[in-house]
Amino acid sequence: MVRVLAVADEEVAAMESRARDLRVDLVVSAGDLPWDYLETLVSIVGAPAAYVPGNHDPRIGRGRPSSPRGMLSVDGRAADVAGLRVAGLGGCVRYNDGAHQYTQREHGRRARRLLRGERGAGPVDVLLTHAPPLGLGDDDDPSHLGISALHDVIEALRPTWHLHGHIHPYGMRKPDRQVGTTTVRNVIPWQVLDIEPRAAVPVAAAGRRT
Repeated sequence: MVRVLAVADEEVAAMESRARDLRVDLVVSAGDLPWDYLETLVSIVGAPAAYVPGNHDPRIGRGRPSSPRGMLSVDGRAADVAGLRVAGLGGCVRYNDGAHQYTQREHGRRARRLLRGERGAGPVDVLLTHAPPLGLGDDDDPSHLGISALHDVIEALRPTWHLHGHIHPYGMRKPDRQVGTTTVRNVIPWQVLDIEPRAAVPVAAAGRRT
């Protein structure tokens, strides 16, 4: 069992001090959190970490890091992290000229590249995205529409968990959604999950930072 701390979108007061007692094996961020907040959190937890960008994260370009220090970017690809197979797709549906925004067609192309890279690899444990699938926990306004291509990704990769942010709960509980064997969960501001690995990737092989 891999204990996962998932965070997104909203900073939590004293999260760093809370994290000391969580004893998690993996940290994942679904985007839109300050990088210094994430870097401090990962340093305190001392576990491997994976990341996808949200629409408020900085643009990635020449000479700029692709993820916060200590976090592995899985945007548009999959990787074995702390014993789990994690696939990721960052960004949201385009609504202005901000960073990490794509039209539904562009998201479709990005999703197909991800699936080509995973062809024949079998199911993943976690699909980590910033935005939810279209019609599954998204909102009606243009800036919070879900991504239609994620339905194909879920069908192909059959993740146990699909973790996302982007849709702020504003104090209301956001219910899980079920797509076949996949549970879709909004993790804002943070969630702790115990995930049984489906892939045969031993935790020791992935390594744990000290």
